[in-house]
Amino acid sequence: MNFDDGDAAAAASHPPTPTEPRESLVRTAFVTEESIYGVLLVSGMIVVTGSHGSNSWQVFWTVIVTVLVFWAAHVYAGTVARHGLAVERVMGLRDAFGESMRRSLGLLLSALIPSAILLLGVLEVVPDLLTIWLALWAGVVVLAVLGFVAYRRRGAPLHLQLLGAVGTAAFGLVMILLKAIIH
Repeated sequence: MNFDDGDAAAAASHPPTPTEPRESLVRTAFVTEESIYGVLLVSGMIVVTGSHGSNSWQVFWTVIVTVLVFWAAHVYAGTVARHGLAVERVMGLRDAFGESMRRSLGLLLSALIPSAILLLGVLEVVPDLLTIWLALWAGVVVLAVLGFVAYRRRGAPLHLQLLGAVGTAAFGLVMILLKAIIH
């Protein structure tokens, strides 16, 4: 794809074919604004909960419950917003719900890596404080990958792909800075 807005709109509306399931999953579930928001939500919850002297177990459950509540609210809001609206047809409730579920998957997926790291603290494989910092740094790495892939799939030159990765990761670095200031 070329690096212009017309191609982005075409990619967003292009229904996946059976030959591109991996690309479809990446495009519709992982590299989305919901994923970026999800990583930042998880990082924010780790900063806030971890700054109150909570252990990995408490941080883990706070993150999981918060992500599930935000995900459910996102699915509900998306369903309500999409129901009855479509470009060429009226969207029924089932289709609106399905589309909202698909679009919101990134919000859930974004919690997997940091939560898995937090579980290392829960299982006492890694000390609690180190676990919290590792989960935050994992968020930075995930954000960098999201930024890089987003620019790459639009056909941006390598220097813009790298700039996109750095720019997206910067949001995670802000969370780490907050953690350092608060702690």
